[in-house]
Amino acid sequence: ASAQELRIGFLNTTSGPGAIVGRHLERGWQLGLEHEGWTKDGDRLGGVPTRIFYADDQTKPDVALKEVEKFIKQDKVQIVSGIIWSHVLLAVQKPIFDANVLLFSGNAGATPLAGELCNPRFVTVSFVNDQVAEAMGILANRDKLKTVFAMAPNYQAGKDVITGFQMTYKGKIAGQTLFKPGETDYQADISRVRAEKPEAVFYFGPGAMGISFMKQWAASGVGKDIKLYTQFTVDWISLPVIGDAALGTFHTNQWDIDSKNETNQKFIKDYVAKFGGMPPHYAQQAYDGPRLLAAALKATGGKFDDPVAFMKAMRHTPYPSSRGPYKYNVNGIPIQDFYKREVVKNADGKLWIKTVGIAVKDSTDPYWKECPEANRL
Repeated sequence: ASAQELRIGFLNTTSGPGAIVGRHLERGWQLGLEHEGWTKDGDRLGGVPTRIFYADDQTKPDVALKEVEKFIKQDKVQIVSGIIWSHVLLAVQKPIFDANVLLFSGNAGATPLAGELCNPRFVTVSFVNDQVAEAMGILANRDKLKTVFAMAPNYQAGKDVITGFQMTYKGKIAGQTLFKPGETDYQADISRVRAEKPEAVFYFGPGAMGISFMKQWAASGVGKDIKLYTQFTVDWISLPVIGDAALGTFHTNQWDIDSKNETNQKFIKDYVAKFGGMPPHYAQQAYDGPRLLAAALKATGGKFDDPVAFMKAMRHTPYPSSRGPYKYNVNGIPIQDFYKREVVKNADGKLWIKTVGIAVKDSTDPYWKECPEANRL
């Protein structure tokens, strides 16, 4: 590989139940590349000839490890990006860092990488998993909820989200359940919620899990007496399938869909024109990736041979983000606003995810203090 060519490995999920998320992650990534003038291998990104390699992790850590090994040993990449799932991120981080390769997450935000496993070769355009849930806890306090029942799948991200909510929520957790990943039958859980009679339910369940829960929640009628706050459940992937069952629900997110930011407006307009539907936040984050990479390459004069120096440029170079300007903490996690969003019907009677205010201003993840001094950047 030429020292003058930037080589990126994009690890995504393109098969199995997680493929629907992977499709939007890749679409956002590719649109960001196009907006930076890159459409094919050999085109310049930030003035540097760039080649991109793609792989499917199948949501399986062992498969991800094999693909990352190929990226590093055969494709000779300098950066690994993409990555939807936190358990995949945790599996691949060590071999990536051991090879002195940069890890640039497009979505996954496992908490250990913000704290004890933080590394100067890491950066993300998303957040730490529980950071969004912390915003939800603050929102629940603001809404004066005294009792909340918490639900999440039993894996890294689910545990992180429950922890984040409990870190900021000042009321009583009336009950909690960690259901099996991929769960689609929530009748027993909903019956338990009905018996506990909390003021609200806080539910985290991406993809098919969330769609099943939302439909069963609506059918049960329990939502007439109990408010529903969701996390990574209602988005532009699931909303068309969930339909009116999502109406009136709340969630938090780092992306203000309604922002008049010029980059955001162009991103949404071009995404809808190219792919025929609104982008979910997975696409928004992935879109920011190439925009940040290009800005850092320009700032360094196209030099990326020193991984830590280049990562420093990525963390400290302003770029046209679809969420507007933000800063990075010493562990590579964004310091950014989180918004309260509600599902409403717009003037045309169509379901819409509306930003109704800021839940947290300049949110800083709570783990950065656990990042060893030598690894801070």
